Amino acid sequence: MAYFHFHKFGLPSFILWVSTSIVARATNNDTGNSPGLPMVINTWGGPFTAATDAAYLSLLKPETSALDAVELGCSTCEANQCDGSVGYGGSPDENCETTLDAMIMDGTTMKSGAVAALRRIRDAVSVARAVLEHTTHTLLAGDLATDFAVANGFTLQNLTTEASAASCEQWRAANCQPNYRINVSPDPATSCGPYEPVAPNSSEAGLAGRGMRPVGHDTISMIALHASGTMAAGTSTNGASRKVPGRVGDGPITGSGSYVDGDVGGCGATGDGDVMMRFLPCYQAVENLRLGMSPKQAAEDAVKRMLRKYPEVQSGIVVVNNKGDQGGAGSGWTFTYAYRGGTMNETIVVSVPPLTDPDAVVDLRKR
Repeated sequence: MAYFHFHKFGLPSFILWVSTSIVARATNNDTGNSPGLPMVINTWGGPFTAATDAAYLSLLKPETSALDAVELGCSTCEANQCDGSVGYGGSPDENCETTLDAMIMDGTTMKSGAVAALRRIRDAVSVARAVLEHTTHTLLAGDLATDFAVANGFTLQNLTTEASAASCEQWRAANCQPNYRINVSPDPATSCGPYEPVAPNSSEAGLAGRGMRPVGHDTISMIALHASGTMAAGTSTNGASRKVPGRVGDGPITGSGSYVDGDVGGCGATGDGDVMMRFLPCYQAVENLRLGMSPKQAAEDAVKRMLRKYPEVQSGIVVVNNKGDQGGAGSGWTFTYAYRGGTMNETIVVSVPPLTDPDAVVDLRKR
């Protein structure tokens, strides 16, 4: 099915849907907790539930595919600027420019399309779908991804807003604190650039040694299950605030930001993308499902693999099998995810406390 071209045909009519949610506590019993199909599940509650509702309601129409629903859901967050971490006007880099990352994946063909460091185009997930459907590639990046978008009918737009420009000026006035630079001169703990490299002290001790973490960020990662059982997944984000220009996180990386295999299930991730992309946690989680783990076990195992190497990593993983059973895990913060399926009248938001025992090496397949 051709994609909807939401950037051309009435996205505002979709995002006006009112989102309602109730909050549920996460439990260890994630076997048999499917609400039924169709179903949509994604990272985060709050403003992100508008995306859950938009995608779910679209699946009630027989002509809507799982890919359509994921595109619509992520597009809703892009248009709504969910939490300032998705879409235009958020997370400006050191040059005060917002760039976008997105990917979308078909759980039947295993084909994905993605864009990274996309400039001057607001419809990142729709451009990612164009990559999926109109090329044999997986990922396009930077200005040449922008050229591809324009050639496919997308409109050039300024992604900077008055608010993002003002926040960037405040950051510069505070000596560019915090930032992601290490092993450079002048001292990035007290100065803005331009920087020159100096001999490394240790791999990443510079940031931790300054006692600082740059401001965190969120991502929408979504999995949709059609009533027929077909699945799709996708991710959209504007990345890490104050990032080094050109930085790409885990969002557009297949297997990291999200992943889906309709034979097994799907996964969506959020958190510290620079760390998480080193572990491909969503690929790991889906493979855990294949090994017989429940969704919650699969998510916990993926998070623990990261915690053993990076004990302070902020992460959130939501996992759903192809029946709609779901579970999540996180670290460094209280993670939430939202879902709606079957005949549910409203979206449920599940709160997941952070894992605190990364050293426990457990063979979850024996549970």
